[in-house]
Amino acid sequence: MFSPTMSSKNKPVVVITGGSSGIGKAAAALFAGRGCRTYELSRSGIDAENIRHITADMTDEQSVSDAVDRILSECGRIDIFVCNAGWGISGAVEFTETEAAQRLFDVNFFGVLRCIRKVVPVMRTQKSGRIVCLSSVAAPLAIPYQAFYSASKAAINDLVLALRCELRQFGVKVSAVMPGDAQTGFTANREKASEGDALYGGAIERAVSAMEKDERGGMPPETVAKKIYLAATRKHPRPFYVAGAKYRLFVMIAKFLPTSLVNWIIGKMYG
Repeated sequence: MFSPTMSSKNKPVVVITGGSSGIGKAAAALFAGRGCRTYELSRSGIDAENIRHITADMTDEQSVSDAVDRILSECGRIDIFVCNAGWGISGAVEFTETEAAQRLFDVNFFGVLRCIRKVVPVMRTQKSGRIVCLSSVAAPLAIPYQAFYSASKAAINDLVLALRCELRQFGVKVSAVMPGDAQTGFTANREKASEGDALYGGAIERAVSAMEKDERGGMPPETVAKKIYLAATRKHPRPFYVAGAKYRLFVMIAKFLPTSLVNWIIGKMYG
């Protein structure tokens, strides 16, 4: 789709949210290494080799708007926008404060929406563009004690499917990448609540410990970055890309099993 030998003026312009660490940082490095003019948006970060940092807060509409306007003033267009910023909380649903769930959705879902609402008019005018949203295998495979994270990513998947229909007529293509466990700062940044653990027979602590063990032994962020790049550059991108071979297999098998059985298996793994 793109040639790394293009002049600076003609290089594809790529914007990645949450690009200062983890998957976002790996994706930014990959796009920059392939000759793209790459920007990363995050609350804190610094310029890296061939990557321009712009401070932006995904929970602040004006902050997102100002960041995108700044890029447009420098480049005149945006070819690829990767909505990667996100975080997680864990705990039992009944003991999770509404405020905590709202804060999660404000970044994981509404932060994506703020970016999309700003960038779609740009891409519609260009009659071209790619939007890639970071989802999770926790979207189709809801994880106990991570209910709100799973729900936020399931919402992203439905948003992507609807957007594909809405934006197809304008030449704008939308996909989601669903990684499994990955070795990133996501694990350390998770907001954990163990309230009610005794009532649940210690299941909350066991589930979170199992999740964190899987994440620490998970795939490197570069593996997910490659899927993001594929989704952003493939001529006819699919709606969803699953990162990690064993997760692709599990998601595929789950489609052919009764939902109750899949739910039981996940419960045994993390319940």
